[in-house]
Amino acid sequence: MDWQTAVFDVIDMRSFSSLWFWIALAVVWSMASHWVLGVPYDMVVRASRHGGAAEADLEALVRINVDRMLFVATSLGAWLIGLVCFVLTTLALLGFWYAIEFAQALFCLLLPLTVVWAMSLRAAVRIRAEALSGDALRRRLRMQRVFTQAVGMVAIFLTALWGMYQNLSRLPLGD
Repeated sequence: MDWQTAVFDVIDMRSFSSLWFWIALAVVWSMASHWVLGVPYDMVVRASRHGGAAEADLEALVRINVDRMLFVATSLGAWLIGLVCFVLTTLALLGFWYAIEFAQALFCLLLPLTVVWAMSLRAAVRIRAEALSGDALRRRLRMQRVFTQAVGMVAIFLTALWGMYQNLSRLPLGD
């Protein structure tokens, strides 16, 4: 047995039948809904309950992350969009045209995350343009979290449907 066979036996490249893919999918969406614009959501809750220093910390961290996101978007925006589109198109072609299940799984994971990234960028632009702080900032972060969770729920549902279809379309005793 060579090392390539051993690696592919441990890491099942049929992603939709792998428990590790579903664990990774759950962790990715859990993290995406917890970190809103790069800010842990517990800071939003703490600022809402306690105010004062917690509120100042939240506003400072949001300002830092919004400035960072908008700097990257303005300096590398076109290149970043081109790279993301190239990667998504490559994964879509490999996955759905050439029937590579690993590429399908990555596409099902990365496309909705790209939507969340675009929504986060839009929220960052609005936070800076409206100079949000206090309750308005917390409300915007809560809305961003709800939108992220909604995209995540739809993505998990559609990925599960596609994964079930892939698993059920296989022969009962393997390929």
